[in-house]
Amino acid sequence: MSLTPWRRTSGPTARSQLHGEGRMAAFLVSPTLLVLGLVIAYPVLSAVHSSLYSVPDIDPKTGFIEKGDPFVGLDNFTSIFSGAGDRFWNAFWNTSFLTVTSVILETVIGFAMALIMHQGIRGRAWIRASILVPWAIPTAISALLWRWIFDSEGIANSVLGTKVLWTTEGFQAQVAVIIAEVWKTAPFVGILVLAGLQIISSEVYEAARVDGAGPVRRLWSITLPLVKPALLVAVLFRLLDALRMFDLPYILIGAGKQSVETLSMLAQDEASNVRFGPASAYSVVLFLYVFLIAFAFIKLLGADLLGARDQSARGTRGKGTGKRPRQGTGSGRNLQKEATA
Repeated sequence: MSLTPWRRTSGPTARSQLHGEGRMAAFLVSPTLLVLGLVIAYPVLSAVHSSLYSVPDIDPKTGFIEKGDPFVGLDNFTSIFSGAGDRFWNAFWNTSFLTVTSVILETVIGFAMALIMHQGIRGRAWIRASILVPWAIPTAISALLWRWIFDSEGIANSVLGTKVLWTTEGFQAQVAVIIAEVWKTAPFVGILVLAGLQIISSEVYEAARVDGAGPVRRLWSITLPLVKPALLVAVLFRLLDALRMFDLPYILIGAGKQSVETLSMLAQDEASNVRFGPASAYSVVLFLYVFLIAFAFIKLLGADLLGARDQSARGTRGKGTGKRPRQGTGSGRNLQKEATA
């Protein structure tokens, strides 16, 4: 029995096959695109359309409220940059400050949690379960719990021996929101980083120990470079989630508090007062803000998110940075170099 060699088809037959595969791919992807269009595109376009209208005013001729929302174009957006936009900019800076501060603390604490959960110690399963409990609690319940802790007669003041009014206007309200947010979501960062730690081979650490690397050197030269893709994904998810912060400060501190009012809270307050045009404008601005943050994050660090930069580094290893590497023996040195490349 003779086997005929496989030959790549060319010409009209190949083009027809490619067109057939393209149509099949489009057919298979179309349900997903349809769902995304209904879930994402339609609400966004609807919000943009609503932002072009304002609240009905009283008709001076009849003395009755006008029928329908008057078209105002981009007035709802331009008012943000006028004197009427002071509340918007306060919410914008509150959102940015709470996001940056909480994400930084969550990253540091979550990374420490991941290192603890990764250790081969007795009762590791119980430690992991206890660390993940805050993440499993619904945000509304968590906010009510911390509202009780930060009460004027609550545990926080009893431990500190002070009389701080945590849920009133002021910087202390922001501190309360940050503490509650970090307690709630740091385990999320920890579990994602733990997933990245578990794919690191123990041989890499063993080789580093043989070469005389201490715990700190192993952390900076092996653990952080290899776990960086998972860590960046965790930071990106937390950034996108924290920028939309609403329920935690709304329940913990309350509505109408300037010190903790976020863009989501501002949009909800406008909508609850039947000012749907300005509420939609604030929602569109928040959507663009989140989109730009995500785009910049992926654009600048996309290679690390996909692991492509590490592969490129391995491919170009040896072309040098002008520094002569330390001489080592055996496969241990090679494994350490592979991890830190």
